Amino acid sequence: LYSDKNYFISFIKYLGKNNGSMTIGADAVEAQCKRFEVRASEDGRVLFSADEDEITIGAEKLKVTGTEGAVFGHSVETPHIRAEPSQDLRLESPTRSLIMEAPRGVQVSAAAGDFKAACRKELHLQSTEGEIFLNADTIRLGNLPTGSFSSSSPSSSHSRQTVYELCVCPNGKLYLSPAGVGSTCQSSSNICLWS
Repeated sequence: LYSDKNYFISFIKYLGKNNGSMTIGADAVEAQCKRFEVRASEDGRVLFSADEDEITIGAEKLKVTGTEGAVFGHSVETPHIRAEPSQDLRLESPTRSLIMEAPRGVQVSAAAGDFKAACRKELHLQSTEGEIFLNADTIRLGNLPTGSFSSSSPSSSHSRQTVYELCVCPNGKLYLSPAGVGSTCQSSSNICLWS
């Protein structure tokens, strides 16, 4: 079949009712029907189908190669998000927040690497009904401020101080104080007063 302009096919049922049509033009291919399907040549399985309610893709993999990716106007429902082999998976919100919610829990696991959480301002760990449990061979708190403690008893110089006491202000702020025979923590420490 050859045409120097458009090519039009129409399927008409009983009483002249148009049941479907397809137009092949120079700029586009248009099909009007209740359901559109693309099937595999070998086993006849549906690779692509579309109707008024939904679009189904039955291929083993859907690959989007555009530089801008895929844009969805509403939610995307899937039980599994996975990156390609040897590729990183990145979830990013360039101008707003990224929120992960699950009523029965959120689990983050790095079986063969580190887990890092970094932010510009405060990092909050909150449990409304349970506890916050840190389980490791070594727990390090870096860059804690060091308070001052004055005692009448002679002691070694501050430069040689290697053991410190971990103190907690009434508002929960932590700081270090040079360890002594007794506790050297003071609620009136300048760190607690200015925190």
